[in-house]
Amino acid sequence: MSLIKPKLSPEVAEALASGGAIVALESTIITHGMPYPANLETALGVEAVVRENGAVPATIAVINGELRAGLEHHELEQLAQAKGVVKASGRDLAVAMVRGQTAGTTVSATMLLADLAGIDIFATGGVGGVHRGAEQTFDISADLTELGRTKTAVVCAGVKSILDIAKTLEYLETQRVPVIAYGTEDFPAFFTRQSGYTADHRLDTAEDIAKAMHLHHQLGTGTGLLIANPIPEEAALTPDFIDGTIADAVREAEERGIGRKELTPFLLARINELSKGESLKANIALVRNNAALAARMAVAYAALKKA
Repeated sequence: MSLIKPKLSPEVAEALASGGAIVALESTIITHGMPYPANLETALGVEAVVRENGAVPATIAVINGELRAGLEHHELEQLAQAKGVVKASGRDLAVAMVRGQTAGTTVSATMLLADLAGIDIFATGGVGGVHRGAEQTFDISADLTELGRTKTAVVCAGVKSILDIAKTLEYLETQRVPVIAYGTEDFPAFFTRQSGYTADHRLDTAEDIAKAMHLHHQLGTGTGLLIANPIPEEAALTPDFIDGTIADAVREAEERGIGRKELTPFLLARINELSKGESLKANIALVRNNAALAARMAVAYAALKKA
């Protein structure tokens, strides 16, 4: 059992002590996902959405080598403008602590720290997955293996459409991770509501998803759950438009030899440039939508735990 726990903000500590509803939020969307001031505005807006739906937000990050679950307003503002911030997956946390670094936490690191803090539900934009061409590069996101070993439910808009979605779903099956689509049979693809692939399961209410979470954990499976929540229809991009934009960005990354940790931030930034800002608007809309669903799930799940 781990002896390391993240430092909690007073608000998060109080919610945990009382058995309240809490939603973990990642910080790479602040440090590496969007430019300033859109990153700060989005972070504050997502926290507000969580509160509006009855839960407490817990933005997770590493601040000067200290693991944190819950950031104050001024800390979010500082993080949004900080220079030299590293991007930390679960494997990078110990080194970031030793070096006293400030780090934005990826999905895998946020899941791990949320679990250590006792937070059951985490809302993000999209999770990582199996990259295109992984049969040559072996580039598979640590998000997927973390889902297979950490009991956090992750609410996302599917996986980023820059990935190989079919292989990603196969890998999740191997990891024994249930994939539940909210209100649809289709597995969403981040910027678009459909990927052409069917999700394992469909549930239509936050309360039913919370019940499935509760039962999944009681079965002792030891894995997380992936909750796929389609981007709102009015914010979705057309598949032809975004697929062509992604193909151009992927081709440019290959030509420039960009890979590993640098690949996803480069692709998202380039896609935003090529789409003239439309992908950023969609990104913000889907993150807020996921936060709202996660908060409703957290309220229902907290009630089940108390019962």
